[in-house]
Amino acid sequence: MKLYYKIGIVAMLLIGIVAFAMPGKKKTVQKMENPIVTFETNFGVIKIKLYNETPLHRDNFLKLAEEHYYDSLLFHRVIDKFMVQAGDPKSKNAEKGAMLGTGGPGYTIPAEFNPNFIHKKGALAAARLGGPQNPNKESSGSQFYIVVGQPVPATQLDAMAANKAEQAKAEFIQTQLYKPENKTYLNELIQLQQTGDRQGFMAKWQEFGEIYKDSLSAIKTFSYTEEQKQIYSTIGGTPHLDMDYTVFGEVVEGLDVVDKIAVVATDRNNRPLEDVIITKVSVEK
Repeated sequence: MKLYYKIGIVAMLLIGIVAFAMPGKKKTVQKMENPIVTFETNFGVIKIKLYNETPLHRDNFLKLAEEHYYDSLLFHRVIDKFMVQAGDPKSKNAEKGAMLGTGGPGYTIPAEFNPNFIHKKGALAAARLGGPQNPNKESSGSQFYIVVGQPVPATQLDAMAANKAEQAKAEFIQTQLYKPENKTYLNELIQLQQTGDRQGFMAKWQEFGEIYKDSLSAIKTFSYTEEQKQIYSTIGGTPHLDMDYTVFGEVVEGLDVVDKIAVVATDRNNRPLEDVIITKVSVEK
């Protein structure tokens, strides 16, 4: 458990794919089986299959699509060899250069992590608020991204999976640290960090970790199947996001369109200089 001791307070600053959405009442939606959602964009058509095994995300996405929520929105964040992100309602008719990524419908969706669904190229996943303010890793109510990624050697995946197990332990301890009953520990750790007392910090962090030793040993580990390793080593993806962001679908047509979007010129906030517009979204029944 050495890794999570080393992470310490730094873990509080973890930054992921961010989508700010205030928690609220979850809305009831109609269930649909094996849905295909079509995105018409000014770069071409993208068809996405939604997974039935992630029903909360599937049904929410369908509801928003049928309400034309996504029509006229932008792919507002694009990073080549990583992902393309959309779903911010503030991006509709947004001024050139405006910083985007903070909008949503006002609610979040409980995480639906599934080890069978990885961040392979073309995977559809939900953006979310990162860091300790979202310990349960709930998804944005509307923002999503499509994975672009790049090939990852199979030899690296086992190490990544092991690191994820240690990260999960660090995040668990971090969550406990923010509980009111542990405020004294939190303040002491902050003070030790501010004074540069690394030895004292590590000792206090280890002391705190020992309190939750039994809970840490019960945390589930994650490993890749040989098939998943083959996928990552050939078509590629972003495995460092696995089991941290909910994957709830995949591109079945138009991956070439995603590739075109991924390489557009962007500003310093990763917003495309030329608007990439979702002109229309429809659901095949």
